[in-house]
Amino acid sequence: MTGRVMGAFALAILFVFQSFAAGLADGRGPVTNLPLPRFVSMKASEGNVRRGPSLTHRVDWVFKRENMPLQITAEFGHWRRVRDREGAGGWMHYALLSGVRTVIVQEEMLALRLKPMPGATVVARAEEGVIARLGACRADWCEITAGGYDGWVPKSTIWGVDPDEIRE
Repeated sequence: MTGRVMGAFALAILFVFQSFAAGLADGRGPVTNLPLPRFVSMKASEGNVRRGPSLTHRVDWVFKRENMPLQITAEFGHWRRVRDREGAGGWMHYALLSGVRTVIVQEEMLALRLKPMPGATVVARAEEGVIARLGACRADWCEITAGGYDGWVPKSTIWGVDPDEIRE
């Protein structure tokens, strides 16, 4: 590589890093101007997770659960750096992701309650690992829908929502 080409390449890498760092500094994605980090779900039933933000990067993971909640931690062009509830992740193309909010149940036989109160009537139970659609969230409770059942669960028992997040 000539010195001029290497210099241009280094300048391009510096620009990418500065854009990336600027997005992290103000808590907004440099591409979408949406909050970082934020939760999304997987639109596709299968999606490659790459080591870097392009098709030339190696595939490290293949996520295979449609509607699985993921957390976006960075953006670059058409690529989003994501992680799952166990911290596994990498870069996915944005077309594989959806803004539809879902969560994963993190407690065995989690009680879905009629109201957001510990003693409220149990309307159903969800097994650990169930993916549910996220509805309203209060300070400590969220409403979820799974398997045709709708109920309230403690926010601490699901993954895919920020602890301080409030949703109408």
